[in-house]
Amino acid sequence: MRKPSLDDLNIFIVAANQHSLTAAAAKLKMTIATVSRRISALEATLGVELLHRSTKGLTLTPHGESYYRECEELVLALDQRILNLDQALHSLSGPLKIMAPVNLGSGPLDAFWRHFIHHYPDIALTIELDNNVVDIRDHQADIALRSGPQKDSTLIQKYLGYIEPILVASPTMKHSLPHTVEELQACPSVAAKMFSEWQLFHQAGSQHACHKSHFHISNDMNIVLNLTKSGAGVALMPASMVANSLQTGELIRILPEWQGRHREIFLVWPYRRSLSARAKLFRSELTEFLSRQSWFHSAD
Repeated sequence: MRKPSLDDLNIFIVAANQHSLTAAAAKLKMTIATVSRRISALEATLGVELLHRSTKGLTLTPHGESYYRECEELVLALDQRILNLDQALHSLSGPLKIMAPVNLGSGPLDAFWRHFIHHYPDIALTIELDNNVVDIRDHQADIALRSGPQKDSTLIQKYLGYIEPILVASPTMKHSLPHTVEELQACPSVAAKMFSEWQLFHQAGSQHACHKSHFHISNDMNIVLNLTKSGAGVALMPASMVANSLQTGELIRILPEWQGRHREIFLVWPYRRSLSARAKLFRSELTEFLSRQSWFHSAD
């Protein structure tokens, strides 16, 4: 036997409450014929008459009275939950949880966070920064920024563009600055653990694997930045992290014809989860912000 659909149950409950096919049709925004047909289909599925039709309107049969008592509270509760979910998804007021890499979320995006909370004060941000790729679902995040494409096929991935790692040094560095990529080998350097292997790409298309022993190494990119600004050596760093220091003159770019491997940036969210209006707004605002940054190469 075919199971009653939730839609048919809802139509029955509304019709019973309204005591009229006409009033029920108006409330449900359906035609009277559709409401009548759906109630008849429900009765055929159950094998009993639920509503007695007369010129005075609708009244519940004994079977209808019993079925109404069993179903009304459940159907109305489900309707309320659906309404609450709809409001949660479409409201620009409420929580929004975002995940991002530390060295992108803190520093390069500082101005973006300020802009976002200023223009959308009713959105309550939770921002989790972590360089380890953790499961967005386990952390119940709405959306995440990721470096590089993700292997997880259950995630929707939107490619935003890329950031170039570039070679920088302090103008106060005591060692002479390298003028060729070969001279870079003998120059003192500072590196982050995750970027200690320097694969360099020339603007003309050639490549150079710079296998060198770095004088200072840290697992924190901000430490690498500070040591580089103090004159400790040359560093290969994302342009996003050094843009301000280049503007102030604390750092200078060396061997500008060379760069590291592009760092591709993606926004990801679970494939089976609907993005809330707040997450969609965040996606739009972030994309617009990144398109205006000199250190970011937006996707075409």
